[in-house]
Amino acid sequence: MPIRSFLGNEDSFTPDDLKVIGEAFSAALTKLGLHDRNDALVEQVARRIIRAALAGERDLIRLTEIGAGGREPP
Repeated sequence: MPIRSFLGNEDSFTPDDLKVIGEAFSAALTKLGLHDRNDALVEQVARRIIRAALAGERDLIRLTEIGAGGREPP
């Protein structure tokens, strides 16, 4: 399941942003061992990454950490 399914009508991201956000989402799910895309935690991971990206974060590693449950930016 691509992260785009969680973006709704959000169009604030460039294609490059979407690539990084998508890679961070996949990496965070792998890090957490989430293989069932119907797991409620998958949506939480997506929301964390999207919030961080909307706040300006674009670093793949940072977004992955945030998605996997690390500290979110203020």
